[in-house]
Amino acid sequence: MATMKAIRLAQPFDITCVTTEIPHPRENEALIKIGAAGICGSDIGAFRGTNSLIRYPRLIGHELAGKVVALGPGDTHGIKVGDRVVVDPYRYCGACYPCSIGRTNCCEHLQVLGVHVDGGMAEYFAHPTNLLVRIPDELSYVQAAMAEPLTISLHGIHRGRLQAGEYCAVIGAGPIGLVAGLVAQGYKAHAILIDIVQERLDFARRLGIEHVVNSTKEDPSEAIRAITGGTMAQQVLECSGANVAIRNTLDYASNAGRIVLTGWPKRETSLPTDMITKKELDICGARTSAGEFQEALELIRTKQVDMTRILTETVDLDQAPRIIQDIERRPDKYMKVVILVDESLS
Repeated sequence: MATMKAIRLAQPFDITCVTTEIPHPRENEALIKIGAAGICGSDIGAFRGTNSLIRYPRLIGHELAGKVVALGPGDTHGIKVGDRVVVDPYRYCGACYPCSIGRTNCCEHLQVLGVHVDGGMAEYFAHPTNLLVRIPDELSYVQAAMAEPLTISLHGIHRGRLQAGEYCAVIGAGPIGLVAGLVAQGYKAHAILIDIVQERLDFARRLGIEHVVNSTKEDPSEAIRAITGGTMAQQVLECSGANVAIRNTLDYASNAGRIVLTGWPKRETSLPTDMITKKELDICGARTSAGEFQEALELIRTKQVDMTRILTETVDLDQAPRIIQDIERRPDKYMKVVILVDESLS
């Protein structure tokens, strides 16, 4: 039996690097030798036990890039052995109503790697070939592994129909919110990033985010009003999941504005619906992503969004349990960590 290393959560706070069997690609699947795997906030949530969707034990990891080393029978969708690929980690049924209209991220039977099914923070991983996207030659596996969080930010921007010249207020200066601000500016809009941690806002400034607001030091509504000349933000993207921040989106949005809810709150949020009607606001959710990997990879390739600038650290697979434990204890120390699974892979 051929074996590999993988990162396994036996239960909350019990994470180890284990030896397990290398998977075999089934019909319409490819076997990928993983080059790099990103650590996501959802991996930390799984470690903490705060993700109600996950079942233990579970192999984690869904931000994956590597090289195809074998193909199962059936449709390869043009994928060949030797291709360098990034993994779209959202497995959908293709038959339900959301899938029929192209919104596969809303699939009634969605399976997210590392949550509903085992993930790929491992030396090898098997995945459907229709959910693999070739990596441009110029990109490293570390860069490609960071395409997945970029797709989340992109999806939120797309859902809000952001236009050039508009103001986009982004709540939460974590990786998703910070990258959303960079995407907004790549779309020739004006980003206003709001957070409570000054160090993250200072970092955002160094990355070139146009406007930052510390909501513990000034009233964000007044700051947005001053920045926009009284109009307020045409799009508000909520990335923190904090209930008070979700409520505040209504104050930050312009009349006829759009609000996109990307953060996942732990409990319900009470909203004044009269304000929604008065401003005639469009409010929508933004869950994961759907078909946005090509654009994400191109934004990284052209450095319109340079994901390496938010990379805090790279570690090897054996170090993954330790670094995940440290991220859980000291989240403010890290922006993005990527596991370099196979440094020699070319």
